[in-house]
Amino acid sequence: MHPPVLLLISVDPHAKPLLEQALVDRQAAILTATTTEESLRILKDRADLALVVCDESQGRIASQMILSQARRIAQNLPVIILGTDGSAKAAVEALHRGATDYLAQPVTAKDLQTAINKTHVFETPVLQASGEDSSAFDQVVSRSPQMKLLKHLAVEVAQTDATTILITGESGTGKELFAQGIHAAGPRSKGPFVALNCAGIPEHLLESELFGYQRGAFTDAKQTKPGRFQQAEGGTLFLDEIGEMSPSAQAKLLRVIENHQVDPLGDTHSIHVDIRVIAATNEDLPAQIKAGRFRLDLYYRLNVYQLRIPPLRERPEDIEPILTSFLETARRDHGCRIIGITPAALALLQGHDWPGNVRELHNVVEGLTITCKDEMIRPDHLPVSLRDAQSAGQNGNTETASLLAYGLSVDEMEKKMLQEALQRTGGNISEASRLLKITRNTLRYRMTKYHL
Repeated sequence: MHPPVLLLISVDPHAKPLLEQALVDRQAAILTATTTEESLRILKDRADLALVVCDESQGRIASQMILSQARRIAQNLPVIILGTDGSAKAAVEALHRGATDYLAQPVTAKDLQTAINKTHVFETPVLQASGEDSSAFDQVVSRSPQMKLLKHLAVEVAQTDATTILITGESGTGKELFAQGIHAAGPRSKGPFVALNCAGIPEHLLESELFGYQRGAFTDAKQTKPGRFQQAEGGTLFLDEIGEMSPSAQAKLLRVIENHQVDPLGDTHSIHVDIRVIAATNEDLPAQIKAGRFRLDLYYRLNVYQLRIPPLRERPEDIEPILTSFLETARRDHGCRIIGITPAALALLQGHDWPGNVRELHNVVEGLTITCKDEMIRPDHLPVSLRDAQSAGQNGNTETASLLAYGLSVDEMEKKMLQEALQRTGGNISEASRLLKITRNTLRYRMTKYHL
């Protein structure tokens, strides 16, 4: 196996010796670049890059341009920024732009070594260590290079001792499937996999769900109940929509992750827990940190290793195998007669923006199993809204064609938008409110208004 290829971007003559010192006892090929143009050329030409270390000796604008290009070329390529600004704001901004880590100058070899170790670029994947490992991600149907790489990285991190992992991506991309795969491929696979949607539980009940409570801890506590941390003992706790967690719960979660101890409500004794925590979010956590809605220290604790799942629109080649898988399930479970899709209909699906991602595609397929009476899906079988949206996009007047063509009143159009958002998100209030760019309370009010 060839050693990992690292790109060092710096005009500082001391930077390469520092990196070499951080890589002591490690085999690596180090490429160097001293200009923005040279850096961008290497990023474009070298598909084998495993890590980028970029300092701000050329200026912050140059490092931001390099980071942006790295994110465009390879979303999961780790990029460590050696910054000239030691403020928390600078770190948050770098993370927001897609940096894997931000180290403020002066940086020691030990600091850099720790940051590099967190990227796991030197860990040899054991893809066939067991039958479980090789098949853990079979449920994630794909054929795109992005997803192939992502599943490879997920297997790598699953087999490490990392106790916290952060999965990011838009709603409906399959974050929980990846969490389940990581659990199945990891050392705690024989333990339980416990999932909790942080947005699906009222704020005042979330802490008792997470940490449990003793009998008599509050009025309705008729008996002792273990929390999700205790239920996941020896296994994995998956916390979905972590960005919706209240500040109080965030503080307690941080303490549990740091100390591996849970304090159930009403109990004077702490309980040790041995679990892996996988958190997921479709929120921009660095932006949430900047706005004061998410703790920076909790973010660093969760973000020991991050996997970003690309949206469906960035990998249109995955639409056909996912659709085929959904149809196979429908034929097996419901006797669906559809066996395939015409090239013209597939082209329409691949040209769609898919704001609801795989969940939205699943809803479309479910509708087709009812409305399509033929063996092959043709363009005229597809939802009118999907065909109209693409027709409008081709005519260059999307807004007029997709809204005025309906001939509806403002109230009727608003109701239609609510119905479509709820359909695309499978009825999830939080996700539908984000899609519509309104608050959850506003969405609930309008749902009541239109009897939805």
